[in-house]
Amino acid sequence: MNDLTRTTPAAPRARDLGIPFDGEPGRWNAITDVPGVEVGFTTIVEDTPAVARTGVTAILPRGRHAAGVPCAAGISVLNGNGELTGRSWIEEAGQFQTPIAITNSHAVGAVHRGVDVWLAQNDPVTAAQWMLPVVGETWDGYLNEINADTVRPEHAIAALDAATTGPVAEGGVGGGTGMNCYGFTGGTGTASRMVRSGSNAWTVGVLLQANFGSRAELRVAGRPLGPRSKAPNPMETTDWFERDTGTAARATAGAGSVIVVVATDAPLLPGQCEALARRVPLGLARTGTTGSHFSGDIFLAFSTANRGGLSSRMTGGDIAVEHLEHVAWGSIDPFFAAVVEATEEAVLNALVAARDTVGRDGHASYALPHEEVRQAFASA
Repeated sequence: MNDLTRTTPAAPRARDLGIPFDGEPGRWNAITDVPGVEVGFTTIVEDTPAVARTGVTAILPRGRHAAGVPCAAGISVLNGNGELTGRSWIEEAGQFQTPIAITNSHAVGAVHRGVDVWLAQNDPVTAAQWMLPVVGETWDGYLNEINADTVRPEHAIAALDAATTGPVAEGGVGGGTGMNCYGFTGGTGTASRMVRSGSNAWTVGVLLQANFGSRAELRVAGRPLGPRSKAPNPMETTDWFERDTGTAARATAGAGSVIVVVATDAPLLPGQCEALARRVPLGLARTGTTGSHFSGDIFLAFSTANRGGLSSRMTGGDIAVEHLEHVAWGSIDPFFAAVVEATEEAVLNALVAARDTVGRDGHASYALPHEEVRQAFASA
């Protein structure tokens, strides 16, 4: 089954279970609260010819009608055991001008090609020059037959075509379909925060693909729900990895990865975007992770402000001078707080939205039990 239409969030979300959060969320409490940002999915759940629990998540920073317009951007890496294409250009120029896609570790090439094709169809001027799509990955090989080449370029194209504003589906959708987080079923999560000052209001939104953390680490608003959970944890307790590799090696608890995308309509310089990306680990740490060596933890932050600035088109002629508006560095702390708060909630939204899943070779992953969460916060 290829499900291209799951654009409404699963219910309940983390707040509905009584978990307290700091800050003011936007209308949908999603990255799409940032004006212009659109999200789409291709979810692939098949049992033949290969067992597939995978997919593609697509983000259009300025929507489909401005796909090639640059955004100021910055990258931060907590642990480099992962991949995010286009990173060198972002570090060089402080910008990117393509869609963003997230998938599984072995599908990066197919998705990259799909984004190229989609851009050639939808923004031929940009495509005629050069394209450096931003494609991130996390590993879904416990549930998904990751070497079966299930994800193809057309799946990336379909996810981009399905992108829309409004509520965003979470849990086992798109690239997050086969993921695990803190020894539970993981996947896609999103959240947002408003930053207000006088008559001004800006939005900070986060979307992440959660596939990280060990069961023993999970903390929910400070409570150690992971170690206390009664849910089975076969990914960390069975010998599946020994069977797969034919060695005595055991799967390392906490291995996986997390890709986090931060969006804002606040006017920021590339260095300020990088500073926002550096705050993502503080939000992840609120949920308990200590950053496994076997987890690729890569973060991208971008600003949709200053449209028309940061141009890199090949124009020739006289030297051009651009002017960018930006938040004063001395006023940036509320945006740091927004990133931390939205990242924490996005992780927990992914866990709450996820469902029990059985994948390849009978491998099972179990969702965070909602009743355990409700009980933990019943008297809070």
